[in-house]
Amino acid sequence: MNILDDKGVNDSGDEGPLAQPDRALIQGALKTLASKLEDLSTCNELIGKHGAALQRSLSELEDLRAPTDGADKLKTVNERATLFRITSNAMINACQDFVDLAEAHSRRWQRALQYEREQRHHLEETIEQLAKQHNSLERAWRESPSTHNKGAEGTPEGESSEENEDIEFFDAMEDSPAFITVPADDHSQHRHLSSNQSVTSGSLSSNWSQDDNDGSGGYLRRGRRCRIPDKPNYSLNLWSIMKNCIGKELSKIPMPVNFNEPLSMLQRLTEDLEYSELLDRAARCDSSLEQMCLVAAFSVSSYSTTVHRTGKPFNPLLGETYELDRVEEYGYRSICEQISHHPPAAAHHVISQRGWTLWQEITIDSKFRGKYISIMPLGNIHLKFHASGNHYVWSKVTSTVHNIIVGKLWIDQSGDIIIMNHRSKDKCHLKFSPYSYFSRDVPRKVTGVVMDGEGCARYILSGTWDDKMESAKIIESSHGCGGSEGKQKTVYQTLPPKLLWKKYPLPENAENMHYFSSLALTLNEPEDGVAPTDSRLRPDQRLMEAGLWDEANTEKQRLEERQRLERRKREAQANLTLEEGKEAESYQPLWFEKRTDTETGESSYMYKGGYWEAKDRQDWSQCPAIF
Repeated sequence: MNILDDKGVNDSGDEGPLAQPDRALIQGALKTLASKLEDLSTCNELIGKHGAALQRSLSELEDLRAPTDGADKLKTVNERATLFRITSNAMINACQDFVDLAEAHSRRWQRALQYEREQRHHLEETIEQLAKQHNSLERAWRESPSTHNKGAEGTPEGESSEENEDIEFFDAMEDSPAFITVPADDHSQHRHLSSNQSVTSGSLSSNWSQDDNDGSGGYLRRGRRCRIPDKPNYSLNLWSIMKNCIGKELSKIPMPVNFNEPLSMLQRLTEDLEYSELLDRAARCDSSLEQMCLVAAFSVSSYSTTVHRTGKPFNPLLGETYELDRVEEYGYRSICEQISHHPPAAAHHVISQRGWTLWQEITIDSKFRGKYISIMPLGNIHLKFHASGNHYVWSKVTSTVHNIIVGKLWIDQSGDIIIMNHRSKDKCHLKFSPYSYFSRDVPRKVTGVVMDGEGCARYILSGTWDDKMESAKIIESSHGCGGSEGKQKTVYQTLPPKLLWKKYPLPENAENMHYFSSLALTLNEPEDGVAPTDSRLRPDQRLMEAGLWDEANTEKQRLEERQRLERRKREAQANLTLEEGKEAESYQPLWFEKRTDTETGESSYMYKGGYWEAKDRQDWSQCPAIF
């Protein structure tokens, strides 16, 4: 009854807002119900008593011998039967009164409960809006140069207010030190260093306008396409498709292309290379710790393209491939292959003429939870630099798509990334903070610590996964209080932070082109000489990109049915082989094979070679006809 104590009920029976609390009305209703319940209890006792007496009279009537006794006994039975009937009628009337009263008050309580729910929902929406406005205002204040400079107006140069400009406060990761950035002794020297300078040794600058790339990633200057057809405005009820699929793997839910984007998962995997220049710079580092900072920034940068990308990539067909040859522009060439369909898994290999090789085998585990979808990439990413032999390994965090049924879709990244250098034993711990309406932190926040092989913290990393990452070199550490549960926190003194990575701006009209980046716009561009299994040649994907979604859905169903038929053929052949007493062979990818890494001991699919040579010869006779 607590909900009624807070809000009154409306006796008029309308559905409008309820009156203020009326405790007398509520208490009166409770007393009336209690009285009626007591009447029911009394009637119940009387019915039991009179029923037993009536039963005895009937038994005695059966035992009659003399006719004179019959009249007296019959009179007694009639009296008791009358009492029983009266009591039963009273019981029925009391029950009816109780039910009527309960129904009347039940309607009022339901209205009161509904009103409370609406008020709570309205309050939640108000708090959400206030939290968003607060975060926007706070972020605007932090990024506004005029706001930060107001405090310094009229202050003589060299006084304390000027020095305070170099003090940065970083919220600590859970169970990790608190970070405070303060100027070093050679303050004036570091003050004149641009915040756009990287931690890379030498005079290398991270100002993107001076690099090989412009703000668009450099793809426009090399004659590649800069737009695709606008996304059609199709409406479709997602709930009608998803309501029977709660708890299932996302890859097993039959989805129309209306919820896709015109790229395959292999192309999305390749899109991680958008900021490959970070690895080029890392390859030129003399310090493994500075190199680790850039590798960490690269691992974060791969999420920057996801902030507006709510479309689902196409699930690649088994044996589907995707190549990206950017040797002329960026010095690397990449090849992906779908090596398993259930669970979906892809192998990826990239080799760069600028001093590094990257490979990974990624399996996607995804679950539809009703209000959101969780996407958990399983598997490790390997990166090796040719000159130093430094071998870095890390994994991806969980991606969550919110508001699946109601509201605007939005994506969040959360979890931890541990990057390990297996040669030097350097380690980096990155924490992706989950978004919270009530947090005062900057949304999409990422913090991290780079530690050397002895476990000593050497660099602090901070930023957001959708914008930029910075590093600050630690010069001193001390213990302080204020940790949770009475634990001490380590306070680090660092040099002013330096920019590691900054996100490229989106192309013009990106909101109508699936929010694709400049690189993403080129990934599905038709190209001569690629393998017949390449994602660019997938017909349903091409039709969707062209805006022909009905035709794309028809083609998608055809391809999926063909893939199911091929799977059944393989299973039948395997069963036949087993019946003959032979060992059935599992599916073998064309360009990758299972190997064990000598440094990490991990077994995964690695590139076995031959793709680029086959492309040079234009010999694709080994490739299956999957489209």
